[in-house]
Amino acid sequence: MNPTADALNANLRAVESTIAEAARAAGRAPADITLIAVSKTHPAETVRAAYAAGCRHFGENYVDEAVQKIGALRDLHATWHYIGSIQTNKTRPIAEHFDWVHTVDRARVAERLSAQRSGDRALDICLQVNIDRDPRKSGVDPDAAATLLTTVRALPNLRLRGLMAILDPTAEPLASYRRLRDLFEHLRPLAPGPWDTLSMGMSDDFPVAIAAGATHIRVGTAVFGARSRAAIGPNEAARNLE
Repeated sequence: MNPTADALNANLRAVESTIAEAARAAGRAPADITLIAVSKTHPAETVRAAYAAGCRHFGENYVDEAVQKIGALRDLHATWHYIGSIQTNKTRPIAEHFDWVHTVDRARVAERLSAQRSGDRALDICLQVNIDRDPRKSGVDPDAAATLLTTVRALPNLRLRGLMAILDPTAEPLASYRRLRDLFEHLRPLAPGPWDTLSMGMSDDFPVAIAAGATHIRVGTAVFGARSRAAIGPNEAARNLE
């Protein structure tokens, strides 16, 4: 069931309040945290209602669904973030339609995004790191992140912004997020241009991620409500990005 406009407003205000509280507790400004509303499986009219409620950044996992949605909402000044796993045969629509890609985890994907992106506006990207070395998760191994960064930074049409991670559900989140932040700082001397993004934290742990330094949080359920079981693919639990 899709949320009503009133429910979206209430949910969004509650999330914003929690963001502000977590930021202040960490000695940070709430304005420094970007909320990405994860709108996968929700129809365009629900995204439009979320935009009216104040959301400006939206995260999508499924390329074909997202491309249709982005096309239907071209009149909105929304920023679109791709947060799903990337198949090499899907890089072109990602490069052509999204503003951000958070899940670059190998050189081949970065090379294709670079070649397929229009030269008039760089694609903002994050390197996805498998910070817990969870075999069920995508992401570059932390020890290989510097090598991938060095490759990606030389590619045209991409703007390397930072790191992203999905935690092992059995991990202690604060420790994992701090490891990602430490890696982020370790890689800073290698990064060209802006190196300002830590994409980490979801509905169930984003206050912890903010405490550890998150700049972008990916929140779906807390904004849109729980999705129906029919909307959740059979293998999604193992690769969920929100």
